[in-house]
Formats: sequence, C-alpha cells, structure tokens
Amino acid sequence: MTHKSIITGPTFEEMLHPETIAPATRAAALRMKTEDPLDPINLFNITWKDAANTPYYQVLPTALTGVDANIVVLYGKEFPTGAHKVGAAYSVLVEKELFGEVDPSQHTLVWPSTGNYGIGGAWVGCRMGFDGIVVLPAEMSQERFERIRSYGARVIATPGSESNVKEIYDKTWELRRDPKVRVLNQFEVMGNYRFHYYVTGNTIVELAALLHSQGIGNGKIAAYCSAMGSAGTIAAGDRLKQVWPDHRIIGLEPVQCPTMYNNGYGSHDIQGIGDKHVTWIHKVNNMDAIMCLDDIECKKGLQLLTEPAGWETLQRRYGIAPETVQNLAAIFGISGVCNVLGAIKTAKYYGLGSQETVVTICTDAIDRYYSVMAAMTACYGRMDETEAAVRVESIFHDQKTDWIREGTQHARACWHNLKYYTWVEQQGKTVQELDAQKDPAWWLEHQALVAEIDSKIRSARQAS
Repeated sequence: MTHKSIITGPTFEEMLHPETIAPATRAAALRMKTEDPLDPINLFNITWKDAANTPYYQVLPTALTGVDANIVVLYGKEFPTGAHKVGAAYSVLVEKELFGEVDPSQHTLVWPSTGNYGIGGAWVGCRMGFDGIVVLPAEMSQERFERIRSYGARVIATPGSESNVKEIYDKTWELRRDPKVRVLNQFEVMGNYRFHYYVTGNTIVELAALLHSQGIGNGKIAAYCSAMGSAGTIAAGDRLKQVWPDHRIIGLEPVQCPTMYNNGYGSHDIQGIGDKHVTWIHKVNNMDAIMCLDDIECKKGLQLLTEPAGWETLQRRYGIAPETVQNLAAIFGISGVCNVLGAIKTAKYYGLGSQETVVTICTDAIDRYYSVMAAMTACYGRMDETEAAVRVESIFHDQKTDWIREGTQHARACWHNLKYYTWVEQQGKTVQELDAQKDPAWWLEHQALVAEIDSKIRSARQAS
C-alpha cells in the first residue's frame, strides 16, 4: 500500500487544538459541516471544540442535580456523526492505515459495536474509501441501523441487546475467515484508548481552567465519571489523574448487568454501555470506584429532559432558564443521563462541595432514541407535569449512594482478572499479554505513541 492510497484527517494534536489545522482546511471543514456532512473534509471536524475553539460543554443547574458540586458535561452531538465515538473510529482506522494493516483497495472493514462506534466506523470508513460492515445487536434502536446504512455501510444484526457482546464477537470470528476482512475491534484496539486519553482528557484539563476563569470550581477536576461500553471514554480519566493525582475515576454500569460490581450479568437498555465483560483497553487499576445505575431511571430521565412536559416543569417549578432547558434537550441520550446520575452519586458519596467539579460525557443525543422514548410512553403512559416533577425529585435529587464498590487493591485485582475469560479464553490473547497490563509502563508506552502517530499522519500528507 502506497502513501497515495491513504486518506487522512487530523492528527491527535489537531483534534485537541483545531486552531492548529491549516486555516483553509479548517474553514472548508466548518463550512461543509452543514453544506455536505458526508464530504471527507468533515474528518477535520472531529474535535470537542467549536469554531471559536471552545469546548462543547454545559454546566448543569443545581436545581436539576440537587447537589452543591459543579456537574459539567462535555457533549458529543457536534461531532460529524452526532456522537463522539467517531473520534475513536477515526483514530483506530488511521493508525491501521499508517502501519500498513489495512488497504481500501483490498480490505473490507468490520466494526463490532453496540451502536455509536459502528455508526462512527460507517461514516469514517466510507469517507476514507473503505467498504464496511457493522456488526450490531438486533435489539438496538432502529435509528442506529438507519444511520449506519445512510453512511454507506452494511449491517449484520446479531441476537440480543446491549449486553450481548459475545454474540458480536462470535460473528466477527466467522467473518474474519475471509482473508479480505479486517476487524477493527473497539474493545481491543488501543487507538480508541489513545483518542480519549489524549484528546478527551486534555480537553477536560483545558476546560477546568476555562471554568475557573468564569468563577466555577477551583481549577481542578475532582472526579470524572464514565459508563463503560468499550471503555474508551473512561481513558480520559487516566490523563486527568496524571495532572491531578488526587483525582477520582468513577466507572458506571447498569444495575441490570453489574459485571464489575459483583460479576453480575443480564440484559439492559442503557445503549452504549454495560457490555458484560471487561475490555482489553480499560486500565482498571486506575479506577477508584464502580457505581451502578438503573436503566429505567436513565430512560425516564431522558424523557424528562427531552419532552415538553419536562421542559415546562423544569422552567416553571425549578426555575431553570428556557435556553438551558432547550440545550439539555438537545445534548442528552440515555447513556448521558446515566453518566450524570453517576456524577450525582459521586458528589454525594464523596461529599463534594461548591468549589469542586465533576465532569462527565454526553456521548450522543436524543436523535438516536425517539423509538425508545415512544416505547417508554406506550409502557408507562404519557408524562405530565406531576410525573415530571416526580422524576426530578426521585431520579435526580434523591439519587442514592447504594450500588457502589470502591477500587481497593482487592477489587482492582478482581477487575483485572475478569479480562482473562474474554481475552485469553475466547479472543486469543496470552496470559503473558494480560499480565503485562499490570505494569504502568505498558500504558505509558501506548500513551507515548500519540506523537509517533501524529508524525506519521503529517508524513502521509506530504507524500500524497
């Protein structure tokens, strides 16, 4: 494969600091974001920042959260696919190209996913000239399937729901028998980790300073909460802990599938998380606690934020400004609500005050869940103002500090050991490879590859 066959987008540094992109390229990308979202120039819109180079964030009103601590969300709906997973998909694919492992003239890419990574892979892969297949559980929202096909990829639906990742793996092993197939497994490939460690993590570091300049918080991030799907997003916490050693990384799971909490299993509907295994790319020895949230509460909370009865209640009863209510309606999906409920639990459990800040992520938005919300209405009835107020109080304000397990030495050993059953017994890793992850140097080496990959991207551009 020659350099001329490589289509690249931004470097890691450019994704973090889009102002460093060549001005003509940056201007064209911003223009095409609305004029033609499928144009490959939109690869340069893979960033957490807007045209003014300000992070896409929202400080949540205390009238909603019910806690003194500042709870702040970075939101992903402004990424090219409407979800931040496109950043991980791009990082995984461009690394594979640069190291000569994939060739658009020869290979079909397979993207194992429960939703947003597959959507991101469909968008990125087709923009970079690849044929693509997304393997996705059949019970995911209809909007996910529609979006994947609209980007030009094919879909294979496997049995089950969000927590049925084993069935996805089984299908990918079947597909990889074809010598032209290359599987880009988000649960395993470190490009996913690197995107969030470097780009998401450093964006949050910069956000802390921005908030402090506005009189919000003390210039630090006390805790970072992230539910794990691939466990890419939670890698941002590894960067935050390097900046602030007393920083806490909090992982989140569904009560209905508490794998790390108590080796639990089951089906749930917080789409994008809780995949019933511990992923290869998760640095579990850095996690300070695991907390569990209820999937029904997350979906009811999403209805509260995205339906008229909820808007009216938040404005009239809780005094939240209309423009804030409308922004909340636009930036949340199910897992985003889960992350915020976890942030509330974190603030309560650790007794965080008004000068302390918890950051979490809204990975996608309501456009992927209208069918899920319609099913909720059919099951529970239409939400009115009284029900909306009940949800504010019972789901947000009264979030309990139960279902929490701290990251003791024993707990972290258990979390690490759970990797064995997926990665050694099923996916072909060796015990030696697994044991190597216990050494902090293993993770530092993968973090350090960011500079090398950026150099390769720049060289590929010069050669094309």
